[in-house]
Amino acid sequence: MYQTQDLKGRIALVTGATSGIGRALTTTLAQEGLRVAFCGRRSTRIQELESTLASSGFTSLGIRADLRNVADIKEMFSVIHQRWGPVEILVNNAGMGRRSSLMTLDIETWREILDLNVLALATCTALAIADMRAGGDRGHIINISSIGAHRHKPGDVGNGMYVASKHAVRSLTESLRIELRAAGSGIRVSSISPGLVQTEFAEVFDGDEARAKEVYSRFRPLDPQDIAEAILFLLAQPQHSEIHDLIIRPTQQKE
Repeated sequence: MYQTQDLKGRIALVTGATSGIGRALTTTLAQEGLRVAFCGRRSTRIQELESTLASSGFTSLGIRADLRNVADIKEMFSVIHQRWGPVEILVNNAGMGRRSSLMTLDIETWREILDLNVLALATCTALAIADMRAGGDRGHIINISSIGAHRHKPGDVGNGMYVASKHAVRSLTESLRIELRAAGSGIRVSSISPGLVQTEFAEVFDGDEARAKEVYSRFRPLDPQDIAEAILFLLAQPQHSEIHDLIIRPTQQKE
C-alpha cells in the first residue's frame, strides 16, 4: 500500500499568508493538523486569520514581518522557536510584482521585487535549513514560482523584472537541490509554478481593479485552494519521493 507522510503536528511556516495562496494554504495545513506559523505585513489580516483558525480549534501563530528586513526574518524564526521549536516545513509564498519597463530606470520598484521575491526567499530558506539539519536533517522547502519562470509571453511588456525574479526562484530551487544532495541531506525541495490564479496579484501588478477583473474574466483561472491542495500533495509524498518542479495551469490557459 502506498505510504504517505504523516503531517500531523509538524511545524510549518508559510510566508505571505494574509491573502490568496498563502491564506488558503495556511488554512489547509491547519485543518490537516499541522502547527502553522504564518506571516505578512498587514497586522489586521494576521489577527483576523489567527482568530478564525483558533475559533475552529486549529493551531496557528501569526507573525507580523516585513521580509525585506533581515532582522524581521530572524525575529520571526526566533518567535517560532520559542513557541514550538524548529521549522520543519517552509513554504516561500511571499512575493510581489509591479509593471515596470526595463527601458526606464525604475530602481525602487526593481529593488522591491528582488528583495522580496529572491533575497527574502533565500534568507528564509537558509534559516529553515539550519533548523531542519539540526532536527534530524529532514524537512521540506517549497518555493512558489510562476509559469513566467518557464516562458516569456509575447506581447506582455513591463513584467521583465518580475519574470526575472521567478527565473531566479527556479534556479535557486535547483541549485539548492544540488547542494542538499551533495551534503547527503534528507531535506526535500520543490517548486510550484502556477499559471493564472485569481488573487490580488493582478490588481497590485497594474494598480487597476478594472483591468484585473478583465484579466480574470478571460477564462476560468485557478483558485488559491487549487495550489494549496497541490502543496499538500507534495508534502504528503513518502520520504524517498521528491516532486521537484510542478507546473499548474488553468485548463483554458493557452500560454
